[in-house]
Amino acid sequence: MARKRVVTTVAGLVQGVYFRDYAQKEARSLELSGWVRNRPDGTVEAVLEGEEEQVGQMIAWLHIGSPQAEVSEVQVTEEQPLGDKTAFAIRYN
Repeated sequence: MARKRVVTTVAGLVQGVYFRDYAQKEARSLELSGWVRNRPDGTVEAVLEGEEEQVGQMIAWLHIGSPQAEVSEVQVTEEQPLGDKTAFAIRYN
């Protein structure tokens, strides 16, 4: 199976609504590596790496977000996979 790595930026009401926690749970259920963090501009950034199908499922989830989120836009940029297999994490920096 093909591995894929993407960097995403999610805009809208995505901070203060448990977006990162829900994203971590979803990504781990899909067995993805990477991380998610709040950015100073009010967006959320997430790096996803894993099997292509699971990355696609996570991108679809990002368009919906956590129950209280209101996602207005998701930008996706592909990168070269690094072979990262660490557990998906929340970053606080």
